[in-house]
Amino acid sequence: MARKKESTSLKVLLTEFKELKNIDEETMLHVLEDSFRSILAKMFGSDDNFDVIINADSGDFEIWRTREVVADDAVERENEQVAYTEAREIDPEAEIGDDVTDSVDFLSFGRRAIVNLRQTLSSKILDLQKEHFYQTFIERVGELITAEVYQVWKRETLLVDEDGNELIMPKSEQIPDEYFRKGDSVHAVIARVDNENNNPRVTLSRTSPEFLKRLFEINVPEIADGLITIKRVARIPGVRAKIAVESYDDRIDPVGSCVGMNGSRIRGIVRELHGENIDVLTYTANDSLFIQRALSPAKISSIELYPETAKAEVYLRPEDVPLAIGKNASNIKLASVLTGFEIEVFRDAADTTEEDIYLSEFSDEIEDWVIKMLLDIGLNTARAVLTTSRTELLKKTDLELETIDRVLRILSSEFDLEELEEMGLPQENIDLLKSPVPTQKEIAQAIIEDLKEDETTAEPQPTDEATEE
Repeated sequence: MARKKESTSLKVLLTEFKELKNIDEETMLHVLEDSFRSILAKMFGSDDNFDVIINADSGDFEIWRTREVVADDAVERENEQVAYTEAREIDPEAEIGDDVTDSVDFLSFGRRAIVNLRQTLSSKILDLQKEHFYQTFIERVGELITAEVYQVWKRETLLVDEDGNELIMPKSEQIPDEYFRKGDSVHAVIARVDNENNNPRVTLSRTSPEFLKRLFEINVPEIADGLITIKRVARIPGVRAKIAVESYDDRIDPVGSCVGMNGSRIRGIVRELHGENIDVLTYTANDSLFIQRALSPAKISSIELYPETAKAEVYLRPEDVPLAIGKNASNIKLASVLTGFEIEVFRDAADTTEEDIYLSEFSDEIEDWVIKMLLDIGLNTARAVLTTSRTELLKKTDLELETIDRVLRILSSEFDLEELEEMGLPQENIDLLKSPVPTQKEIAQAIIEDLKEDETTAEPQPTDEATEE
């Protein structure tokens, strides 16, 4: 009856560990066997000649020991050798030199052995739980989870997830002025998992850029479906954030999809971040254009890039400088992080005394695609284009020289001669603007003359007679 009771208890133990501690039956059996062997090794000096057999279905376990048969007076190692007389009681056919195997009753070892087994088993199970906990969460770094506040301390908050795992959120990973109470449900991202001295610790964060990414993923279906990609994120938690998005489908507006109709999608994210202002912009591989978008709402006059040192000098009108810098320099800091360039802002000397005109105001005279090409190289005002040489414009854009000349003439018409002289235009631009503008008739006549000249200068085909000579 006593043995049946032990078997029942073992089977219940295996079931409980499988359900409550997420330890599968096979692993638990290995742990149990290792625990038995550890105790046997301590008691007998070695467990090499022991076999531990555990039946998971019935819950029974058996321990068998194999020893060599020696003469009655030749036993030197009791754990490995057995006297001939004793061996014959185990196996009547045993002879000296044979191996005999007999069953070992673990309960006969006494209470101390059982207590040691319990302690060893508990220690191994605890180590197994810690390893399982660490491996589970190390694969989930960057994942958005929901946890309940269990206890609030001065420097950190203890949370518990739906599986009862304890998670930590330091004060530094909380949004400023954010306060939690016990029982609050909190969204956060798994920032890192440490395992110092076999004590795993999961750290959550609400200030990480990854947290903002995950919020957009669950609020914007196009991002979750892969139609829109989040390229870069920069945050000053609780104050402001910038996020660059890109769509591989021209039919989808990435910024509009993230914001939603009347801000319906982004409003929930802002509320989750306690009023953090979020600027959504379209990503581009063109560094100059990307910096312009990152410094929005400021309007940039011109940009000088130094890719080898990752620095950018940005020139703006005086009234746009505060917009580019932002409150507490938040806008320029975020733009620098987002673009990867160290941005320096300068007041445009020409704009301090003279007015300028944005290229967008010439849309009725200059084609949109031409304006876009100029914007892509960092020129968004008339002055910025006029002060760039024709050669440089031809080199940086795909525009033809005739188109560049036409644009320069259109832009210069908005300024008088004195203003153009004060701009310090390149000499080739000055020569162009001083030359008379050809009329349509003159242009047509020049084309006809070029065609006639091509016909008269064409070389005649050699005759057969000339070839023979």
